[in-house]
Amino acid sequence: MRIGRYTLTARSVLAPMAGVTDRPFRQLCRRFGAALAPAEMLSADQRLWNSAKSRRRMDHEGEPEPRVVQLLGSEPDELASAARVNVELGAEIIDINMGCPAKKVCRRDAGSALLADEALVERILSAVVRAVSVPVTLKIRTGTDGAHRNAPRVAAIAQACGVAALSVHGRTRADLFRGAAEYHTIRRTRCALDMPLIANGDIDSPQKARAVLDFTGAEGVMLGRAAQGAPWIFRDVNAFLSNQFAAPLLREFKTEIILQHLESLYEFYGEYTGVRMGRKHLGWYCRQHSETIALRPSLMAAEDSASQFAAAKRGFEHWAQLEAA
Repeated sequence: MRIGRYTLTARSVLAPMAGVTDRPFRQLCRRFGAALAPAEMLSADQRLWNSAKSRRRMDHEGEPEPRVVQLLGSEPDELASAARVNVELGAEIIDINMGCPAKKVCRRDAGSALLADEALVERILSAVVRAVSVPVTLKIRTGTDGAHRNAPRVAAIAQACGVAALSVHGRTRADLFRGAAEYHTIRRTRCALDMPLIANGDIDSPQKARAVLDFTGAEGVMLGRAAQGAPWIFRDVNAFLSNQFAAPLLREFKTEIILQHLESLYEFYGEYTGVRMGRKHLGWYCRQHSETIALRPSLMAAEDSASQFAAAKRGFEHWAQLEAA
């Protein structure tokens, strides 16, 4: 799959998720084979960029190329200006968010709310593509609701504007994250495109990735919630899609990854926020394995990085020893 001048080495990519895909998590997923790892969505309103949250979202130090920045907004000129600034700061792909269904986003006529105004979609994409020399990609949903699944028309608009690749989540704005993703609309969208298409929604195993690719004709798959607590899923998906065998990871190795992830969170966020982000990811790691669920209360109770790390080290190393026994 080729996006602009970048040839991706695998067919699985990480979905941008606010509050999840920070720099430590992106680096971890790239390490395990995610071909792209977009940053958390960043408002195109540059007046908001002085906050600590925005500054962290714009921090791409040490990330492998291509570095992807996802922008959120509804004003064409504002999005174009934000894209130019981020390219100057090192962004190598600009992704436009027209898929977020959150009420606070859609109330500002941004995210998936934009799908209701195809003329505005065209103005935004044209402005951003003209503004930067790097590839521009787009993430959408299948439509605003079940009666208005206009992803194929939006895809045709995007291609005519010069967008380099499209990701489609198999739910409408009205669906939020309820019910099951549907792939028929993604399949119809494929027929409207010559550019690369990435399918998203409920892809949680190598076998599901293969089935979705076969059904939709997409070039790639995007994994979001399935990567929470299991960043190594990209390794497994990539191997399966390449007809290769990936031996299961030993618990000892997973434990090393978890502890390294914690250390990277403390370094990136500092003590207070690092511990709280650590709780979030540790909860997901515990959810992956029935034997580790009992660890969760002690991990959530830790108030500082030293005690949180010690509890994680003690608990997950014991879990690894059970495998070796």
